[in-house]
Amino acid sequence: MDAIVAGGGISGLSLALSLHQAGIGVRVYEAVADLAPRGVGINLQPTAVRELTELGLGDALARIGIATRQLSYFNKLGQLISSEPRGLSAGYRWPQYSIHRGQLQLLLLEAVLQRIGGENFRGGLRLTDFEQRGDRVCTRFRDSATGAEWQDEADILIGADGIHSAVRRQLYPAEGDPRYAQQILWRAAVDAELFLGGHTMIIAGHFHQRVIAYPIGRAATNGKQLTNWICQMTVPQAAPPREDWNRLVSKEKVCAAFAGWRFPWLEMHSLIEQSPEIYEFPLVDRDPVAAWSFGRVTLIGDAAHPMQPIGGQAGSQAIIDARALTKALLGASDVIEALKSYDRERRPAMSDITLRNRGFGPEAAMQLVEDRAPDGFERIEDVISRQELDSIANSFSTAAGLDVEAVNGRRSFVRPLRETTIVL
Repeated sequence: MDAIVAGGGISGLSLALSLHQAGIGVRVYEAVADLAPRGVGINLQPTAVRELTELGLGDALARIGIATRQLSYFNKLGQLISSEPRGLSAGYRWPQYSIHRGQLQLLLLEAVLQRIGGENFRGGLRLTDFEQRGDRVCTRFRDSATGAEWQDEADILIGADGIHSAVRRQLYPAEGDPRYAQQILWRAAVDAELFLGGHTMIIAGHFHQRVIAYPIGRAATNGKQLTNWICQMTVPQAAPPREDWNRLVSKEKVCAAFAGWRFPWLEMHSLIEQSPEIYEFPLVDRDPVAAWSFGRVTLIGDAAHPMQPIGGQAGSQAIIDARALTKALLGASDVIEALKSYDRERRPAMSDITLRNRGFGPEAAMQLVEDRAPDGFERIEDVISRQELDSIANSFSTAAGLDVEAVNGRRSFVRPLRETTIVL
């Protein structure tokens, strides 16, 4: 069996490694000619860290990421709503890592090149269309630099090409643009002083305006950490055109919107001022679809279930997609039935999480506190009960497959690999 993977992001590279581990031939096509460690922070939940560890990448993750030990929610005044342990501190057998997205992608790419070979990763080629012919899928790509056409065929095609997926567009030609949630995110990563012990992720504010911050790596300066921050807010204007996604914005624009967000344990104004570059993103997702798998073609990651970045789920779930798909292919003699089985297993839960995230997901307690005590509180217990907080957190955790016992106790999707050294 052989597979073509369209897309060389986190989902596509994780899938390539997973298929190779299972003895399935794979070729990856990526539209960008030269991948560089771009982007900002991402959280890898223990369920995803388990899969990367079983791909032999656990030691490499530990070198480049920060093991998150605590997640704390605050109101807009910096008053603590609740805290919960994360990763090993919560009883998982694997850590939760906060990590630079670009560094993670580079780690996965280097593993792909070392294990599968550079001839099986082809950059600068963008999928234009595909056709299923008998027991093969025929694909066409266009060279981003020259415009030349490239053709290939395989037993299966997996679209791992993100929220603007060309594979998904051919499967759902009338779908249109992503759904805009009327919010903008400003994001950056900057070397900064440690806060709250150096292993804590914080979310402060409410549905219409909030800040998120967490360390994602070691800084060039001793005593500091590379810190990812996000300022997010509801805005009246329409969604920016696609070419303006991920555009640079001025510090003044962000400071004007978050001028009063100063906490004893984190000085947001200083983080903003110190950031060399700040990027603007629209908050978008897509409506869940009725199927991901069509014959010998399927979708994973953001191509399958693009969701709002709530609860640190998108990247982690993409990695789980890759492993679940590999398991389905290993367990079936008919590849079409294998893709259907993967669809049945993963799609309902991911559709549920996509819709939950629109309602603020596990962060819904922050809006309840804002509604009930907009001017602050003396005792959080007078505003929201522990039982209510736990109910919100546990409901999302179960739906997302993050229950500690479930993650620790389930059987591996694929037989684990020993740790290997990846030279970055």
